[in-house]
Amino acid sequence: MSDNKIGPGTYLTDAEAKEFHRGFVVSMAFFVIVAVIAHWLVWVWRPWLGSKRAFAATEIHQIQQADAASVAAPRA
Repeated sequence: MSDNKIGPGTYLTDAEAKEFHRGFVVSMAFFVIVAVIAHWLVWVWRPWLGSKRAFAATEIHQIQQADAASVAAPRA
């Protein structure tokens, strides 16, 4: 056994541990960036904090438009 192991039972050299850590940090940073972008896109689409009246008014307006369109063009 070599003496440059990090700790008991790790079976990694110092260089291997640093390489693994770098890969872990890069993948974690990528995950966080994707999560931030996804949350921002959802926030733009449908904000979950703030005034609920504006969002409710938008939904009511869309429902009224759909109802008006269905009344204007009845199905045969």
